[in-house]
Amino acid sequence: MPADSWIYLDNHATTRLDPLVLEAMLPWLTNHYGNAGSGTHDLGLEARAAVETARHQVAAAVGATPREIVFTSGATESVNLALLGAASRRPGGRLVVVATEHAAVLDTADQLERQGWPLTRLPVAGRDSDCPGLIDLDRLANEVDDQTVVVSVMLANNEIGLIQPLADVAAIVRRHGALLHVDCAQAIGNLAVDVDSLDADLASFSAHKCHGPKGVGALYVRRRQRLVRLDPQTFGGGQERGLRSGTLNVPGIVGMGRACELATAGVPNTPIAVAALRDRLWQRLAEQVPGLRLNGPPLTPGQRLPNNLHIEFPGIDGGTLLAELSRAGVAASAGSACSSEHPRPSHVLLAIGLSEEEARRSLRFGLSRLTTEAEIDRAAEAITGAFNRLSGS
Repeated sequence: MPADSWIYLDNHATTRLDPLVLEAMLPWLTNHYGNAGSGTHDLGLEARAAVETARHQVAAAVGATPREIVFTSGATESVNLALLGAASRRPGGRLVVVATEHAAVLDTADQLERQGWPLTRLPVAGRDSDCPGLIDLDRLANEVDDQTVVVSVMLANNEIGLIQPLADVAAIVRRHGALLHVDCAQAIGNLAVDVDSLDADLASFSAHKCHGPKGVGALYVRRRQRLVRLDPQTFGGGQERGLRSGTLNVPGIVGMGRACELATAGVPNTPIAVAALRDRLWQRLAEQVPGLRLNGPPLTPGQRLPNNLHIEFPGIDGGTLLAELSRAGVAASAGSACSSEHPRPSHVLLAIGLSEEEARRSLRFGLSRLTTEAEIDRAAEAITGAFNRLSGS
């Protein structure tokens, strides 16, 4: 099926490259091919200047200064650099992560635990609570102590869309002198992101979640008020102030800068419009499919990402429904794309109290600023039709 005929509702996994981002990248893929590390000729100097322009654009999008932005290959590398780089400066220091974090955080934390760092995995509120997925701040306060080196809390969950109260989290972390890492991969363009308001020490970002290119991301490393120091995890060249060696991906970095600029230009109006489309999809489906159940927090601004909808379909296997939707030209998912090759039930859904069977009946729909009302109406019709065929309704 041609790409332009799909109704794409898998925007938590990746987003379509904005044509304006591609336009910005193209010169750096063709005529302007210099290495940003080459300072002896104009091609290298032009590339270096382009990288610094992008650094300013990313910094402006998240409320940082350009010197606090380190370019990486994506949010996964940013997470690894943040957690490994912080932990290696305090051998044996405790780590605290939330049970619903992305696999990049959980797997990195597990690796550190195997190497001797004590690890605490914080549980979250269950599905029968007012806000499923929310962390218990009192529990966090009890777990963080003077031996804690880093706490990692996702700003907005990539599966159920929950937005955590990061300012409250930061106040607890700060009392004990620990570092706070925030996974912000899903946030740019969907939320107003300001690292000072979050009071984050470290924050991870990915270009392809906000209509930028794949293979490029950034790590925010605080330098104001308090200087955060990390041990590098990649060696050989000293790029990015020695924190991330390797030849810079100039076209990708240019694309990330432009994508962040475009994504934040529409905040707060774009998230409001996207949330209205998300609510329209939920209402259409709820009217036509008895017994639907919303997974995660309420569809309320400030509690849930405006582009996120996660639903349990009664009596239908989610994988079978996905296959039926794919045949109808609707792209959705059963959970994190980073875990799709390991078809276990979502750890996020299990953490909020769903059974394995309930988790397997659930699908995630992710909208973006490029989603249209006509696509939402067509998607609602296709989803309803697929459910009816499979359930024999």
